[in-house]
Amino acid sequence: MAPNSSDAQLRESRVININRVAKVVKGGRRFSFSSLSVVGNRDGLVGIGYGKAKEVPSAVEKSVKDGKKRLMRVNLVEGTIPHQVEGVFCSSRVRLVPASPGTGIIAGKAVRKVCEFAGIRDILTKNYGSTNALNVVKATMVALSKLSDKRKIEELRGVNIE
Repeated sequence: MAPNSSDAQLRESRVININRVAKVVKGGRRFSFSSLSVVGNRDGLVGIGYGKAKEVPSAVEKSVKDGKKRLMRVNLVEGTIPHQVEGVFCSSRVRLVPASPGTGIIAGKAVRKVCEFAGIRDILTKNYGSTNALNVVKATMVALSKLSDKRKIEELRGVNIE
């Protein structure tokens, strides 16, 4: 979904993970860096990005640029998600459960940052399987993309839900 101009001004980003990678060559080791970032407006718009470069600032810049390309809208209901959902990516599984107001974000490091930048204030989460930050973040995005609101379900089914 394309964000409108007011969303573009309010976006902020945060680095989730920076990883140093070594390639062994004849003269020794060559280091490069990969960066995982989250971009959002803390009001239902969130995206993740991944970038690689020979220096950390370049990798971060690339990951933020990638995150801005992959923005997606998240359905929220009073600061939480409308229903329980589970996302799977590779061997990482993330379960997101709506919480009552005042609960806060009960989540690990990677899931917490994605939820914060999506604008979720109250949520319970659980990681299963691999805890690799990239796979966990992608599983979280899969879960958030599965969320649907009441109006959309009513249109699909042709009934009125109360």
